Formats: sequence, C-alpha cells, structure tokens
Amino acid sequence: QVQLVESGGGLVQAGGSLRLSCAASGRTFSNYDMGWFRQAPGKEREFVAAISWSGGRTRYTNSVKGRFTISRDNAKNTVYLQMNSLKPEDTAVYYCAADRFPPSSYPRTEEGMYDYWGQGTQVTVSS
Repeated sequence: QVQLVESGGGLVQAGGSLRLSCAASGRTFSNYDMGWFRQAPGKEREFVAAISWSGGRTRYTNSVKGRFTISRDNAKNTVYLQMNSLKPEDTAVYYCAADRFPPSSYPRTEEGMYDYWGQGTQVTVSS
C-alpha cells in the first residue's frame, strides 16, 4: 500500500505561481509512474500531467503545456508540479496518483489506470 499526501495548494492571483508537492510512503515509489489530476467545481476529474518512473518521460494536457512542469525526486519519494502563469480556469482540487504497473512507453493519462490517490489540495486562482 502506498500513501500519497499533497501539499502546496493555496490562493494565488492570475499570473502567479505555485508548486505542488506529493510525498509518497513506501519503498517502491521509484517503480511507479506518477500523475497529477484536477477536479474543478461541477466538472469531472481530468488529467493534468504525468511522469515516468525514471523521470525521463512526461506528458501534459494541452491547456497546461508551457506553463506547468512535472518533476520527481526518487530519493525523496516526492513528485512536484510547478505551475506558472496561473489562470482562473486552473482553479481546482489537484490530486496526485501512482500507477503501479507503468507501461514501457509514455505514462498514462487515464485516471482509471492509476492505483493510489492522494486526498487532494485546493488551488484557487483569482482574476
């Protein structure tokens, strides 16, 4: 069992930045692909970004490309999401998730393929 704990959310003005962190328990973190998802009020949860177990491959949803950067530190069992140039439409609860059986290609975008989830952290971007 892996426990994931997100932190770093908060209230920021449009154009500002935040860095989310997701700390994982357990010794197998470095074997998992990791993803960030978000859920805005009244909307379904959606994929934001993902990173392979080695950190060598990343994927982003189109709306955050060039603004968000996912990274990981396997020595610290932590994955990060650096969010720059934030927009009001980025307002959501952000969740990190772990994929126990990552593919050999790029990390997955489907939330159903992720096995462990954090409790979420709120990001609010004011206009």
